[in-house]
Amino acid sequence: MICEGGRCFLLFMFLFSLSDCHRHMSSRAASNNAARKASHIAAEVAGYADVAKQIIDLAVFGAAQNRSYRRLADFTDTVGNRVSGSHNLEMAIKYMYNAMIQDGLDVHLEPVKIPHWVRGKESAEMVAPRVKSLAILGLGSSVATPPEGIMSEVLVVQSFEELKQRASEAIGKIVVFNQPFVSYGETVAYRAYGASEAAKVGAVATLIRSITPFSINSPHTGWQDYQDGVKHIPTACITIEDAELMWRMAQRGQKIIVRLIMGAKTLPDADSFNTVAEIRGWQHPEQVVLLSGHLDSWDVGQGAMDDGGGAMISWEALSLIKDLGLRPRRTLRTVLWTAEEQGGVGAQQYFNLHKVNLSNFDLVMESDMGTFAPVALQFTGSDAARKVMEEVVKLLAPINTTKLEAHGEGTDISPWMQTGVPGASLHVADSRYFWFHHSEGDTMTVQDPQEMNLCSALWAVVAFVVADLQDMLDR
Repeated sequence: MICEGGRCFLLFMFLFSLSDCHRHMSSRAASNNAARKASHIAAEVAGYADVAKQIIDLAVFGAAQNRSYRRLADFTDTVGNRVSGSHNLEMAIKYMYNAMIQDGLDVHLEPVKIPHWVRGKESAEMVAPRVKSLAILGLGSSVATPPEGIMSEVLVVQSFEELKQRASEAIGKIVVFNQPFVSYGETVAYRAYGASEAAKVGAVATLIRSITPFSINSPHTGWQDYQDGVKHIPTACITIEDAELMWRMAQRGQKIIVRLIMGAKTLPDADSFNTVAEIRGWQHPEQVVLLSGHLDSWDVGQGAMDDGGGAMISWEALSLIKDLGLRPRRTLRTVLWTAEEQGGVGAQQYFNLHKVNLSNFDLVMESDMGTFAPVALQFTGSDAARKVMEEVVKLLAPINTTKLEAHGEGTDISPWMQTGVPGASLHVADSRYFWFHHSEGDTMTVQDPQEMNLCSALWAVVAFVVADLQDMLDR
């Protein structure tokens, strides 16, 4: 380029201004397109208001009122608790398979291998400074004591940090953890890792304060994880009351001796199934909106809350849609997972089998925090998908649950969400959930039929509308 008298600079400025103008126009066009798309999505979702109201009316006021509650009561009263590998879990799977077939759904079973841990007989007794029976529940995967049990002095600590500071005192002792309950997510580390941390400093067994904020002398069980290369020692949960009792005794300088007997066994992995029911989509049957809860429970209580309720509303959602003669564009698939309590074992095998079709999974949903009064839908997904879901929950105005919160959660759907598949979970008024969790208190008595109606309605509306929209949710 040859410049004369500044004309080169003027030409450059002219071209720059044209480019800048083009950028602004492109930006405005993109913004306008986004606004038009958002407006179109809002209008499309709003068009489902009548259908959503039909679903809600049927679930809450109509012929299906209290059905999910009755189904749950029949199921748990008939089968009882159903721990991984047990005969009761086999019975539960057969029961649900037959019940959903009788309901007119397309049902099949998908085989999986699951852990088989058996509690056996267990007891604990404080023999000094006074004799007192201790209520215990051995933790999943725990090893047994010798047949005659373990009788040893106790070391009571309130944290992993205190255990490290007093490591020399732990050798040959039963470590009692009296950690305060902060939140389940934080405090559960003591149940999961307490045995290995105590074994590292020479303890012979551990008794762990139950992971709950409230107790009526009720121990709570759960899975625990031995660390590789660390000696496996017996481990059980005790009640808040007994943990605090021993803490007070220790503070007074009293010598505490406990006899612990546990007959736990880990058997070879057992054959089991994930239970799958579907309403096939009329236009895109290969694309899937997945609803779920887990069918297994711990071997105490009835497993009504954890997670019988989640399993039942995931079945009930399909029943409501079928009863209204509705059929979405995409397939609605309910999966009742097996061996969730052992770390999402059945769900991981399902993911491994179906991840080849990852791009066809539109939304995965899980209910595993109880089916108390619904508060909101929790969601994990892209910003574009979130905007769609914000419109979808507006359809729940008749039951006053129009809130969309961040972070869908659930052990069983987490493998999908980690790969970018949108995920949703049910947020309920769960302040009492951990009172009963993994304890003898998890029975039908904690369930409320009207609250289950509302959960079922929310679950069905969200699943149906997402499955019937013109487009899948953006990743």
